[in-house]
Amino acid sequence: MVTTVGTERGARRRRGAGAGMLLTAVLTAGLVASCTSSDGPSDDGRGTTGESPARPDDRDSPPPLVVKIDNAPAARPQTGLDSADVVYTEQVEGGSSRLIAVYATGLPDSVGPVRSARESDLELLRQFDRPLLAFSGAQSKLTPQIERAPLEPVTPESDPDAYTRDPGRSAPHNLYLRPERVLDDPPGEAALTTGFRFGGAPADGEPRNDLTVRYPAARFTFTWSGAQDRWLVSMDGSPALTREGERLAPATVVVQYVTVRPSGFRDFLGNNTPFTETVGSGEATVLRDGRAWEANWKRPAAGDGTSFTTDSGEPVNFARGQVWVVYAEAP
Repeated sequence: MVTTVGTERGARRRRGAGAGMLLTAVLTAGLVASCTSSDGPSDDGRGTTGESPARPDDRDSPPPLVVKIDNAPAARPQTGLDSADVVYTEQVEGGSSRLIAVYATGLPDSVGPVRSARESDLELLRQFDRPLLAFSGAQSKLTPQIERAPLEPVTPESDPDAYTRDPGRSAPHNLYLRPERVLDDPPGEAALTTGFRFGGAPADGEPRNDLTVRYPAARFTFTWSGAQDRWLVSMDGSPALTREGERLAPATVVVQYVTVRPSGFRDFLGNNTPFTETVGSGEATVLRDGRAWEANWKRPAAGDGTSFTTDSGEPVNFARGQVWVVYAEAP
């Protein structure tokens, strides 16, 4: 039964380094090319591994690589999602969805299809220390905010050697990032300043076989596989696969109930771009080990990670492995 609910910089090998000074022109060009309407760890308890996540100004580790990934049907199956440490899902125009993949402990050969940035991304990514954000464009009115944001843009214009087009797919669903052209090595677990804790499961927990989250024009279903000890992902009713035909299967799934409000941006068809508020507090459902825990989430400021606790204040530890965070509109 399906339940439905509403770096040190020296570690980086940059290509076209002077292009960062021309960000406004880069993003405007990227918008024309690609912006459309459709759209582990140890158990010691600190940071991504447990108890006391570091603040951005306390960190000196290399930044993670973050990639905006297309999730339109024509973009599937995506490449490199199974290698991400964390995958976030967000609503975009028309009630459809996009994915945000974070890479720190490993880098795949290719990631994509890469698509455009949104205003919500800037708030979400403040939890990291100047992350590398790979995207293929943004609305021109969003450009000043991206310029001011504490991140390093990686676009087809600023780093052309880092991108390739798949001739077997049609644009705009055919742009792929080659991470090895952006980072010499993965930055490591210390870059994952998400606030997540990993370790043994909390007490109790309700047995759960599956859970579906619906957006106005998209849905995600997570089905427990005891054989794989993972949650099998389906998108819009179809199994979510890698390019090799394997199921996407995170160890932990978080359904985080947030405010999704209109932003000041619209696509060229006039559809408003939703803004997903990831700072604040609210409720969440955490899935791991074939069970579900009702939790409370808290992120006091944009520079903080997000903590998850039970009603009694006990931290909700995640299972080792990939984490999916699905931002669902709070009831």
